[in-house]
Amino acid sequence: MVSQGTNSIIWRFFLPIVIASLFTPNFIYAKQSKIIGLKMNVIDRCWRPNPEWRRQRYQLATCSVGYAGKMTNNIGDDLIHYKVIDPTDDPINPRPGTLRYGASVIQGKVWIKFQRDMKIRLEKPLLISSFTTIDGRGVNVNIADNACLMIYKATNIIIHGIRIHHCKAQAPGMVMGPNGKVITLGQVDGDAIRLVTASKIWIDHNTLYDCEDGLLDVTRGSTNVTVSNNWFRDQDKVMLLGHDDGYVRDQDMKVTVVYNHFGPNCNQRMPRIRYGYAHVANNFYQGWLQYAIGGSTEPSLKSEANLFIAPIAGNKEVTWRKSTHTNMNKWEFHSVRDVFENGASFTETKGGHVRKPNYSIEQSFEVSDAKSVRSLTMWSGALRCSKTSIC
Repeated sequence: MVSQGTNSIIWRFFLPIVIASLFTPNFIYAKQSKIIGLKMNVIDRCWRPNPEWRRQRYQLATCSVGYAGKMTNNIGDDLIHYKVIDPTDDPINPRPGTLRYGASVIQGKVWIKFQRDMKIRLEKPLLISSFTTIDGRGVNVNIADNACLMIYKATNIIIHGIRIHHCKAQAPGMVMGPNGKVITLGQVDGDAIRLVTASKIWIDHNTLYDCEDGLLDVTRGSTNVTVSNNWFRDQDKVMLLGHDDGYVRDQDMKVTVVYNHFGPNCNQRMPRIRYGYAHVANNFYQGWLQYAIGGSTEPSLKSEANLFIAPIAGNKEVTWRKSTHTNMNKWEFHSVRDVFENGASFTETKGGHVRKPNYSIEQSFEVSDAKSVRSLTMWSGALRCSKTSIC
């Protein structure tokens, strides 16, 4: 039998060890992961449970799904590691250490991270080079109050963990192009992110709001795009897929919109589709004013297992169609396993089959039940990663 004194000695010995283990970051993270791990969506499950994500940032490139596919072209032995240390901007002669120098001047595979919290006011739109990753995890990076981001004739780009807001229209002018050479850029409308003839683009875990025109445009032949885990809020026109009704090249556009949170205070275009095909799955729609999903000129949509919560007052209908006598019978709007709350309704295309995304193996993912959407999207937007290991 162990005496009371012996028990006291043993407890005094082990107590500091127990306390230390309870308050180490790994223990805290393991406890949190046990609680939330099952609720994480397939993208977040790929990298967020890793307590060493800061030293293994490039694991992120293997986590994308949907039409962008895996972004493994953005990593490898020839990867250039670049850190933004200077929040200033010169659109024509960017200095080393600034975001524009890393995103536009340096060519090749570039992974950009940020030294500290910073607000960047771009003097002209930032034209991002191919094979560039902008990774804002671990700090609070705001691109705001003037020009914002453009992906122009570029491919293999990741934009992750940035807050982009209060973007303003820009007059024509000179700017460093995506090939490291100064070009003349025409009028820009004031979008947070605009894609022009871009392909294989992954936009993940960003917070976008309150811009002069829209939050995301995918235009002029852009395709193979995944838009995931973003928070879109406080905006009239949110997301445009397809340049205009006369740009037939957009019929080859393919976009995956998954795990995003739309709202509050969004009016329309979540998204609006022209030509092309959009797979919109497991998104959370927190109301709208005019409509949630709309289109014109022969759009194809598979809306799958989304949660649509209609506004308390006003339009309860999810969809909107701009029809003419020439395209009235060429609509493909289908709802599969969606959930509608507060009187929301969805006008589907009558007859015909539901067009499948036809993903490749590396693009495919399992669409969860719409009842899980609140959990799957609860971390949408730029993550607030702690100073320990948790993200």
